Amino acid sequence: MKNVRGKVWAFGDHVDTDQIIPAERLTSDNNERLGTFAFEKVRPEMVKQVKKGDVIVAGRNFGCGSSREHAPRALLQMGISCVVAQSYARIFYRNCINTGLLPVECTVEADDGDTLSVDFDKGVIVNETKKKEWSFAPFPKFVQDLIDKGGLMAKIKEEKRCSR
Repeated sequence: MKNVRGKVWAFGDHVDTDQIIPAERLTSDNNERLGTFAFEKVRPEMVKQVKKGDVIVAGRNFGCGSSREHAPRALLQMGISCVVAQSYARIFYRNCINTGLLPVECTVEADDGDTLSVDFDKGVIVNETKKKEWSFAPFPKFVQDLIDKGGLMAKIKEEKRCSR
């Protein structure tokens, strides 16, 4: 399992999938550039400022709304490597795992611009800016395997290659 260290993008409760990626951007010719539209209606500056490896920290019910897998794909494409939220919409959480985005369920204190590190093996999150630490339950082995492979589709493709 990899570790993550990045700049925080803080959000509140009930961030829905339409805020993450607007429905009108879900056309087939946008599939490879979903990240360029992420949060365009609520934080239009974000897409130009996110660096690869940055982290979203949010409150309750992150990813609520429709069950589209485009939302975690858009976050990955824009450079977000991990979302730490107090709770998730269950389908969004599973879509994160399926697409390779790292979802951590934990309540942490963080503001925009803080530096957060997440150690998945130890189950520890550190806000390096605020000098605070939290723990979370590590992923079960089968989930770790999916994430290590880059998500469900990547794992399936690998298994197909190996079985030939």
